[in-house]
Amino acid sequence: MRRAWVLVPVVLIAAAGAAFWLLTAPQRLDGAAVAAPQPGDSARGERIFWAGGCASCHARPGAEGDALLELAGGEKLETDFGTFVAPNISPDPEAGIGSWTEADFANAMMRGVSPAGEHYYPAFPYTSYERMEPQDVADLFAFMKTLPPVAEEAPGHSLAFPYTFRRGIGLWKLLYMHPQPVVALGEDASDPARRGRYLVEGPGHCGECHTPRNVMGGPEYGRWLAGGEAVEGEGSVPNITPGGQGIGSWSESDIAYYLESGFTPDFDSVGGSMVEVQKNMARLPAEDREAIAAYLKAVPAVESANRE
Repeated sequence: MRRAWVLVPVVLIAAAGAAFWLLTAPQRLDGAAVAAPQPGDSARGERIFWAGGCASCHARPGAEGDALLELAGGEKLETDFGTFVAPNISPDPEAGIGSWTEADFANAMMRGVSPAGEHYYPAFPYTSYERMEPQDVADLFAFMKTLPPVAEEAPGHSLAFPYTFRRGIGLWKLLYMHPQPVVALGEDASDPARRGRYLVEGPGHCGECHTPRNVMGGPEYGRWLAGGEAVEGEGSVPNITPGGQGIGSWSESDIAYYLESGFTPDFDSVGGSMVEVQKNMARLPAEDREAIAAYLKAVPAVESANRE
């Protein structure tokens, strides 16, 4: 009998370990979710490429002009969890993603799972990309396959334990993956506002910077777009809801013009990390910028998470 009692903790530990392993397993998309209604179209994919700001992270640091399309990676993101380095996502088959299938790409974008079946760190904003339409993901992949291959290996991440243990990201995903729209627009919401919600909450991943995060690095969806400390730990990111002191008083046309030109209604100019975002937004059709503006005026006003 005493021997049986000794075995109880062992059984409980084994059960807990098995439960952890099952709960944290990378979850891939099923076949129906991966399949796009039509083959990927590179022309449509370019529009998603700029909406998603792919070059801002994955081009070489400081790249300009045509070099923005050489997605060699190497950009560093320094956080409280360590330093993350953007990988090479050019179509090179060895250093980049040239050997990936469309399903590999969709699972990376919408589930944060690598072709090898490992979790990606959420420095890659798949918590936003999971809201994308499969067709847009397929179109983006088609466009990226037209870009120049770059045979340069990007450096790896520099992280300390326990953040080197990728399996634990599965628990983080259970808490913070949120495939439904964050903002529930009313039935009377305009088509531009609905399009803007998709762009902001999905490929544009605006909430990744403009929404405050908790100690686990998870987005606080209850304070969506309320600003907060910069992920890099230097400075702050503004509140972009109608409750913010920054763009809260701007009109839709003010916001759309800012995204196009980089100039505020007070004739100030864009600065900081928003410079690259604005350059990307300027490449979009005017209706996309107008849609983003319509959504930002339709979201609930939230008190700023930081002093403005």
